[in-house]
Amino acid sequence: MASAFPSNLINLTARTLGVKFITSPEIVYIARNAGFHALFIDLEHSSLSLETASRLSVAAMNVSLSSIVRVPGRAGPGFIQRVLDNGAQGVIIPHVDTVEQALAAVKAAKCPPFGKRSVTGMLLHMGYRTASISDVSAVGNTQLSIVIVMIEDPEAVANVDSIAAVDGVDVVLVGTNDLSIELGVAGDFDHPSFVDGLETVAAAVKRHGKILGIARICNWPDLLQYYIRDLGARFGWACGFTACC
Repeated sequence: MASAFPSNLINLTARTLGVKFITSPEIVYIARNAGFHALFIDLEHSSLSLETASRLSVAAMNVSLSSIVRVPGRAGPGFIQRVLDNGAQGVIIPHVDTVEQALAAVKAAKCPPFGKRSVTGMLLHMGYRTASISDVSAVGNTQLSIVIVMIEDPEAVANVDSIAAVDGVDVVLVGTNDLSIELGVAGDFDHPSFVDGLETVAAAVKRHGKILGIARICNWPDLLQYYIRDLGARFGWACGFTACC
């Protein structure tokens, strides 16, 4: 799986292994040994539970991997908080089409003063050690609440400049499958309309100093060169026997 990345670009990206089928703790070691930096735990396109996501997050933490959880579409702030409180270091919010939805994602994931997430006195990430509320809030906002918003619709592309400008949005991730389908060019990642949309997103992300992500980083070396070298993508997930796209 890791070999799908061109060797001259492999160190430029944060690579995550998508998990939605094989959920035993062994997958964490496979991800680490294959050179991935994080798990991408999918609660949108799977039957995985919050408990499974937490168990995988704990296992990942023990081998120095991060865990990023994609929540279901239009998940409420309470669910997002539970995902983060129980081991995830970040959340992926699918189908963010408007600046209002981006603001709501940040509000749910970040503690005050950046958001409205409730603060608990002990976090799994801190070994359940006693810590002051101010310390928990500070660590939560800087290290344990990465907000990744997905651009998957022409409306989102049209609004991407305002979405990328939102304080607290860390990564803007293009959902290549859904965007190509919505554009009427399913799976044709060389089609001019898809390329135009992708370049619009990349320009907005660069303008606002955020990180560009491209979903479905896998089996096309030429596209990988383009995404990483030309567009500046620095986040993605790989497809394989455990992965989702």
